Amino acid sequence: MSFFRRPDYTSDATQFIESLKQKKPSLEQEQRKGRALLWDKQIDREFQARAEAARVPQQPYVYQTGSDHA
Repeated sequence: MSFFRRPDYTSDATQFIESLKQKKPSLEQEQRKGRALLWDKQIDREFQARAEAARVPQQPYVYQTGSDHA
């Protein structure tokens, strides 16, 4: 046994998550399904390029409506 080895420790958060997973085994699968629904999307590169090309640059002072104001 190493002199520097710490005793086995699990934080309260880790214990909570492990107990939650034991109570509800389908939790990870549901999380993956939710992630796929909201985040894992196919990117339309052509649309993204058109949107970037159509972008209008913002004025340095956003509340100024025209360049004729001092």
